[in-house]
Parts: sequence; C-alpha cells; structure tokens
Amino acid sequence: MATQIADEIMPSETTPGSPNSSTGQIPLEQPPKLKGRKKFLQNLQRMSSSPTLTRRGRSASTGYRRDHKASLSPQPPPATPGHAGPSGDAQSINNRIRLVGGTDSPNVPQPRTIPLPFDVRPASRGSPRSLTPDPEGVKEETVEAAPEPRLVRELDFWGELPQELKVEIFRYLEPREIVCCSAVSKSWNAMCFDGQLWSKVDTTNFYQRIPGDILVKLITSGGPFVRDLNLRGCAQMRDKWSSEGERISDLCRNVVNFSLEGCRIDRTSMHHFLTRNPRLRYVNISGLSSVTNHAMKVIAQSCPELESFNISFCKHVKTTALLQVVQACQRLKDLRASEIQGFDDEDFMLALYERNTLDRLVMSRTDLNDESLKVLMHGVNPTIDLLTDRPIVPPRRFRHLDIHHCHELTDSGLKSLAHNVPDLEGLQVSQCPELTDDSVIEVIRTTPKLSHLELEDLENLTNLTLTELAKSAPKLEHLNISYCESLGDTGMLQVMKTCSNLRSVEMDNTRVSDLTLMEASYRVRKRGYGEEIPKVGLRLVVFDCANVTWAGVREVLSSNAYLPRVRKPVSAVVTVTPTSEDDSSSTTTAFVTPSSTPPPVATYPSEIIQLKCFYGWQMTVDEHTKRVKRGDLAAASRLDRKWTDYMMATEEAGAAGAGARRRRRRAREAERLYNADDSEEESYGIGLSALGGGRRRRAQSGSSCTVM
Repeated sequence: MATQIADEIMPSETTPGSPNSSTGQIPLEQPPKLKGRKKFLQNLQRMSSSPTLTRRGRSASTGYRRDHKASLSPQPPPATPGHAGPSGDAQSINNRIRLVGGTDSPNVPQPRTIPLPFDVRPASRGSPRSLTPDPEGVKEETVEAAPEPRLVRELDFWGELPQELKVEIFRYLEPREIVCCSAVSKSWNAMCFDGQLWSKVDTTNFYQRIPGDILVKLITSGGPFVRDLNLRGCAQMRDKWSSEGERISDLCRNVVNFSLEGCRIDRTSMHHFLTRNPRLRYVNISGLSSVTNHAMKVIAQSCPELESFNISFCKHVKTTALLQVVQACQRLKDLRASEIQGFDDEDFMLALYERNTLDRLVMSRTDLNDESLKVLMHGVNPTIDLLTDRPIVPPRRFRHLDIHHCHELTDSGLKSLAHNVPDLEGLQVSQCPELTDDSVIEVIRTTPKLSHLELEDLENLTNLTLTELAKSAPKLEHLNISYCESLGDTGMLQVMKTCSNLRSVEMDNTRVSDLTLMEASYRVRKRGYGEEIPKVGLRLVVFDCANVTWAGVREVLSSNAYLPRVRKPVSAVVTVTPTSEDDSSSTTTAFVTPSSTPPPVATYPSEIIQLKCFYGWQMTVDEHTKRVKRGDLAAASRLDRKWTDYMMATEEAGAAGAGARRRRRRAREAERLYNADDSEEESYGIGLSALGGGRRRRAQSGSSCTVM
C-alpha cells in the first residue's frame, strides 16, 4: 500500500510535462503543489562564482535536516522504488541546469564562465543596445540600466581665466605686492609686468625702497600704456636717466600726468621726454635745478594741452620764458610759480589778464608789487565807473590765490581784488606786513564763497577783521591767524558762533583765552551724537597762547568725553510694611525697574576737538584723544579726572604761604595717582552716561574745592 502511494505521488524518470516513453501519453494526475517552506526550498541553490557550477555532473546539495548540520540548499527528492538513486539525482539536477549560450549535445564543450547580463554591460556612448541579439533568442523584460558615472573634469580656474580678468584682479594689489608676486613663476612674472597693469606708476609710498633697476623695468613694461608717471623723490634714478632715458622716452609716449619733483634728471633726458609726450596735461617739475628757460620753450612747443603746471622753486627760470607757456597753452588752469623772479613785469601780468582761464595762481615769495597786481586784476587803462569809482572789467575766474610772503604788497594793491574775484574760495596773504584791516575787510566783504583764509603774521589786523569775517563768510572752514597778537576773544567768539563749518583754526601767539575754547567745545557738541565711533571735527592750535590755561584745556577734554544724561526708565514705587509688631512704625520704599525696558544703546559724540597746546600738557591731551577716538569714554574720563587732580595739587604746591608742606604732600599724592594704572580707579558719570550708570565722585585732593 505504501509502495503504491509513493508511485502515484513521486514522479518517475520522465517529467510530468513530457509524454510517457512507453505509452506516449501524458499522465492525468499532476504532482501536488508544494507550499510554505518546501516551496521556498525547492529551487534554492548555492550561488558561487566557481566554474564548477556549469558542470552537468555536479552533485546535488544536501537538503535541510532536523539535526541542524546541513545547509539550507534544497535536497533532492527521495528515491522511489524502481528508480536508481545516483542516476536519478544526476538526471534531476541536469534538468534544472540551463546552459547559457550552449547546446544539449554532450560532445560540444561547454563554457566554464557565465557572461555579464546584457542589460548591465557597459556600452559606448551612442551605441544602441537593441542591435545586439539576445543570446537565448528570448526577449526578456528590459531592465533600466544604472546611470553611467560622469567623469569630473579638473577645472584650472586661474589658467582658464581670461587675461583681462587676471589683470583686473592684480589691479587691487599694491605695486610692492605685484613685484613680489612676479617671483612665483614665469607666467606670473610675465603677467605682473604686463603693460596694462602699469598704466599708473605712482612711487609716492615706496620711492625710498624700490631699486632703480626695478623702477626702470616697471616704466618700460608699461610703455605706451603708462598714463600717470609720478617719480617724486626718486633720487635713485639719477644714473638711470643718463643710460636709460632715451629708451624710456621712446617707449612712454602717451603720458598725461608727469611729476619729477625732487627727482634728479639731466637736462637732455627731460627735454627728450617732454618732446615725445604731446598729450601732457599735468607737469610738476618744481625744485629741479636742471630746469631752465629752454625747458619753457620746449613745453610751449610740445605740450599744447597743458592744464596744470608747477614750476615753483626753479631758480633758473624767469617770467620772460614762462610767458611763452602762458601764450601757447590755452587750456592752462593751474599755475604754481613760487620764488620765480619777474612778477613785477607788467607784460607778463597782462598776458595772464588776457588769458583769464586760471583757477589757481600761486605767486608766493616773489617780487609781486601793487602795480603788477592791479594789471592782473584790471588790465591796462581800464574804464572807470563814475558812480562806484571801480574799473569796469570782466571778473576773474580765480578760485585759489596765493600771494603770501610778498613784502612789497600793500593795501593799495590788495584792494584791487575787491569786486573782481566773486568765486574766490582760498586766499593766502600771510606774512605781508603792510596789510591792514582796510584792504582785508574789503576783500572779505566781496567774496561770499571764501572757505580758506590765511592771515598769519599780520600784526596790523584787529578784531574788526574777525567780526567782519563772521558776518561775510558763513562757509569758512579753515582760518589761520597765528602771530596776530592783536586778535583775541572779541573776534574769535563771533567766528565760533557763526561759522558752523569750521574744521581747522590756528591761533598761535594770539590773545585768545579759555572762553574761545569753551565756545568751540559747545559748538562741536551741538553737532550731535550717534552710535559710531567719534571722529575729529575741529582742529585747534593754541600753542604759546598766554591766556590759555589748563582749565580751558580740561574743558576741551571733558567736552570730548561728554554725553548728555540718558533718560532713565520709569520706576514703580513699592511701599513695604513689616509684619512684625516691633517694627510696625518703620516702612521701606523700593523702586522696581520694569523688566520690559530695553537696555540703552551706547552713544558717542559725532565729532570731537583735536587740540595742540602747551608741550607740557600735550602728552596728556594726545592720550585722552586716543581713548575717545577708540570709543573708551570711561578711560578718557578717568584720565581727565586724574589730570585735574594733579594740576590742582601742583598749583597748590607752588603757592607761597602757610601750609606749604601739606600742599607738597598733596602734590606728591596726586602725582602718584596720576602715574598709577587707571584700571584701579573707578569711572564716573561722564564716561558711563551712555549706559545710564555711574556718578561723579569727589576729587581726592583733600578738602580743597573742586574747580569746574
């Protein structure tokens, strides 16, 4: 019975789907379907890369047994009666193996390796995979292949950058840094000395450190690209001009701005350079001993576009040769000719009058006199207005006029400026001892745009000039009245109150006192406060002023660190009554600050005063200004307080009478505190008013009264 059941269930040598070898019929009964673990383990095989997997005669895997000693590979079905075990196992295994790309003939050699599936084979770009035939001839489902890895190209950022951008990047470097970069490589060396990079050669900041050979290389590398060539102070070029001057002149033919002040150059090289550059607009050859009258002729013939010309301190040049430049250069706007002889020549002054294109004219330290100045302003034989008794001439275009240190100039000549220079902004008439209030006041009244005025060493001026200046020059920014011993607080107080744009005032050896300093401090404080670090808004020079004391200087220092008291937040008043019967008669009042109030923001003065005073106080003033400029108002206030105590104790120690020993002891104590580290001292209200805290402490100089 058991044998029959096994024969019906277990398959014979022929598979269920194949016809019977003897009868040729398909059996009607199919083998039962496996379920669960048996179905999972039926086709499970051990996968290996060994080529023995392709052999048809390999032994079957051992099935799963209960003793947990075998693998999970499926076990071949047990042999039934009438079937050979080994042969049947081998035949069932062979039926399960599908040879890839082979034949069923045993005589044909079979491959020992399995090729990579076709759908995941790497293929060249653009080659269609559909053209390759399927090895089995069966069209399988198309599996989307993984994306091909993209090759990352190495980017040479600097190498692929256009040359124009490289040059533009190097323009942000200083000339010294560019020269250092030239030692990196040959390509960088060629790029660092590219002509486009040296269109402007300015040696102002490094003229003492650069060798002559490197400087010549920079100039010749620029060549026709050079537009601005500033060789001011390059004394090392003295030998190079004689050997390389002609080469430099041949290469640099498009220079527009040319400065040789303080540069030693021979006459031939300079003339050759001026001849090869007809586009010159700015020429500065002041102080050169090699400049002569012939150089003026070369400039007049070769530089018709000249606009600014500085010929000051050239002792071999006369106005007779300079006349050629004035007549040939019709665009001339700026002429600086200090210490040039011949300004008393009326023909030269008449040429300047007829040109009338100059915005700036410097004639300081010359032989200028009243008659030549009148010719410059009125011409020769002008028409006189009968009503005003003034010449009827077109106004001059001067904006800056410098005639200081002209000893032959008097009030008669200076009055010619009145009503003829309405656009005048800067006037320098210092060290002209013959000038008085009459001429200066008349000029001030007719120049409403005046912003810079130099009146140094005019002993005949009085406070009337300053009073008129306060009324007629509201745009005044710079004033110099040093060594005007007749000027004092009467005029300067009016100037400080009216001229709100003042930036610099020099008052050496005058009669100004502490009142002027206090007024200046008040006006600067009126310029406001902000959250930015303070900057210098007014420079005062009161050196050797007998009426200026340390109290006035201290007022300036206190004003620089002063801040208005910040309004404190409103506090809530809470009255606390004790619960104890013994303390029932006492009550306590507490002030509670609302927590919602935001903390105050640090505030600083917008502008401060930079003071130059007596040399014994200057170190303290400079240190105080340094602390204020970095925003440390508390430290500045401590220094101010300690210096005040020191000065008060010093004055007491120097006074005669009883108590001299006590005053000397206080002076020593004040000096000790002054020299001590200010971190040991506490700050008071001036420095901490921005934070809403701090208070003014009493001076530690004993029972003496506190000044200011």
